[in-house]
Amino acid sequence: MKNLFGKFNIVDFVIVLGVIIALIVGVATTKHFRQTADKQIEATSPITFQVFLRGVTVTGEEFPIKSQDKTFITIRNVPYTELNVVKVTSQARQTALATPKVKEQYILIKDPAQPAIFDAIITITDKAKITKDGAVVGGNKIKMGLPVTLEGESYKFNGTISDVRVTTESGVEDVGANNSVG
Repeated sequence: MKNLFGKFNIVDFVIVLGVIIALIVGVATTKHFRQTADKQIEATSPITFQVFLRGVTVTGEEFPIKSQDKTFITIRNVPYTELNVVKVTSQARQTALATPKVKEQYILIKDPAQPAIFDAIITITDKAKITKDGAVVGGNKIKMGLPVTLEGESYKFNGTISDVRVTTESGVEDVGANNSVG
């Protein structure tokens, strides 16, 4: 027995222990005692999400992203794929002016100090894997506040996801935690 331990050192015991632990984890996974990542996916469903672009400088005649176009999306600095643009809402920066006749009333006008600055909301569709934590696109959980980059032939804009909706058989279901503003 003494000769048996004399031929092995600590490294050998660590390797054998690692193999035994790996076998136990493998058996637990195949017997469904342990849940793997692919088991957590509940469904695959189409989603729409909105990307808010704040302070985009556009000096051309029209906003470069159009409805029904495709835009390449990068999520957390990792390139993903081209997705369909469903809707584009862009508006020039505005400023509030008080009206002289009515107290506490104001009107919004295009900001003359920033004529080429726009805010935009881009609505995009994709297929997502639905988990308990929300929608997963390109290996990333799509949630409000997630930074994304939209890129086309003539533009590259950084924005933030401002809304996520999952389409189900009964209609559209919200994936955000709490959309009430108040």
